[in-house]
Amino acid sequence: MSLRQAAELLRRHDYPATTNQLTDAFGEYELDLANGTETVAEVLRRVEPQTFDSSAEAEEMLYSAVSGKAIGRKGYSDRDPTVLGTTGPEQVSF
Repeated sequence: MSLRQAAELLRRHDYPATTNQLTDAFGEYELDLANGTETVAEVLRRVEPQTFDSSAEAEEMLYSAVSGKAIGRKGYSDRDPTVLGTTGPEQVSF
C-alpha cells in the first residue's frame, strides 16, 4: 500500500490513540516505497511511544518516520538549483 493509503487508514481510527494501538491495528500493513517495502509496525517502532490526539498527528509521524527506502534518488532534485558558491552533483541525462 502507498503512504497515502496508510494515511487514509490512520484517518479512520479513533483518537486519541497510542503508538501501541496503531501498531496493533495497522502494523501488519506493508508500505510500498520507492526502494523497497516496510511494515507500518517497523515505522512505528522508530518513534518513542506516544499518544496522538488526532489523525493529523499520526499522519505527520508516519511520513516523518519512514526509512530512507522512501527516497527515490538520494541527493537528487530536478527542482532546486545548486546554491551559489557550491559545487552541486553532476547532471545525469537519461
